[in-house]
Amino acid sequence: MGERQSPIGVIGVGYVGLVSAACFAHLGHSVVCLDVDEERVAALSAGVIPIYEPGLEKLLEDNRERLRFTTSYGDLLSACRVLFVAVDTPPSPSGDADLSRVRQVVGEVAERGGDRILVMKSTVPVGTGGHVLHQLRARGADGVHYVSNPEFLREGAAIQDFLEPDRVVIGATDPEDGDRIEALYRGVDAPVVRTSVPTAEMIKYASNAFLATKISFINEIANVCEGVGADVRTVAEGMGLDHRIGPHFLQAGIGYGGSCFPKDVQALKQLAGNSGYHFQLLNAVIEVNQLQKRRVVAKLKQRLGSLHELRVGLLGLTFKPNTDDLREAASIVLAARLQGEGATVGAYDPMVPAGAHPQFPGVTICGSPEEALRDADAAILVTEWPEFQRLDWAACRELMARPLLVDGRNALDGEALAAAGFEYEGLGTADGPVGGDLESVSSGRPDGAASSAGGRR
Repeated sequence: MGERQSPIGVIGVGYVGLVSAACFAHLGHSVVCLDVDEERVAALSAGVIPIYEPGLEKLLEDNRERLRFTTSYGDLLSACRVLFVAVDTPPSPSGDADLSRVRQVVGEVAERGGDRILVMKSTVPVGTGGHVLHQLRARGADGVHYVSNPEFLREGAAIQDFLEPDRVVIGATDPEDGDRIEALYRGVDAPVVRTSVPTAEMIKYASNAFLATKISFINEIANVCEGVGADVRTVAEGMGLDHRIGPHFLQAGIGYGGSCFPKDVQALKQLAGNSGYHFQLLNAVIEVNQLQKRRVVAKLKQRLGSLHELRVGLLGLTFKPNTDDLREAASIVLAARLQGEGATVGAYDPMVPAGAHPQFPGVTICGSPEEALRDADAAILVTEWPEFQRLDWAACRELMARPLLVDGRNALDGEALAAAGFEYEGLGTADGPVGGDLESVSSGRPDGAASSAGGRR
């Protein structure tokens, strides 16, 4: 079919679609991108990137001659025979994935028919491929084939994850369809898993559910560590050296968030329930993740008593560093819970503009971390942005009414902060003040702390 000459179509230019389009263009393909949001398409056509992803702006600029943006299905389908679907599948009120945007895409493609391959990158429940093919056949679009090609992109590292992935998963009923999609990844050095459509769909859900399980597990271990005087950071290090376990996603913290883990874990639980199976483990994973955020508030109450009329500063709002994504961020729950306890909340995040924000009603979004900490009775590190490790914490201590800091990501140097006069408390770390030298306070832990907030995988 000559895919390098025939443009690839990408439907939906959010995080997954836009990164995929840019990376396919980087691999040498011409790409036509469609989105129903006219303002977004106009911005992209003018070179304005509506989302933040490290390296994406440069990648788009470097490959601009191979990228085109449109709102017209007629325009897209007249040029493209391979169509990657990257639209949102948010949770519905029942907990199932909302496939309304997928159905809309299928309807548009079916109406025009032709010899095409519809490639699903959106995360969809197992069995969706069969339903899509049934819809296509019912509408007479017999020439449209279907392939499952799930994405495993982490926000903040999405370009690397596309170009240097752990694996490429391709589920196809027709081997020739799978061959054609595999050929598009020429230049990407990674194992290719060729399988059926339902198995490919399940690989995506199972992967995210397992990673979320690791996060909830280490958070449970952290809670036990606090009760027995152990340090979860060293526990995790010792565990991670076992190659059967590995070091990734063993950083204790406030819990996972983002656009994928909460949604996909809930959707897999719902999928199991719809098939008659009670997925007990996922129930526990979800519950632990929800309760972990409340534990942070409980730590403040143990130190301060009532939070009524106290001021709490939140450092970080996005669900993880190196993204501007607030979906399912721990900060949203924390801010609401603190206000429910009667506290006033000031917050800072490098990717969230100062002023009012609809997702944080009643919260003062500040223009600097120092402003968020000024006159605060306590602070919570919510997102482990590197700039928080570089803060002059000795100066910050003088700004606060009470220098109490709960490190929700175990990302800072507790000994140095204690030496600077802070009441420091991490998660799953040994209790009691510890010593340290002031020189390291401004830099925090030299190696940082890997995010356990979850991501787009």
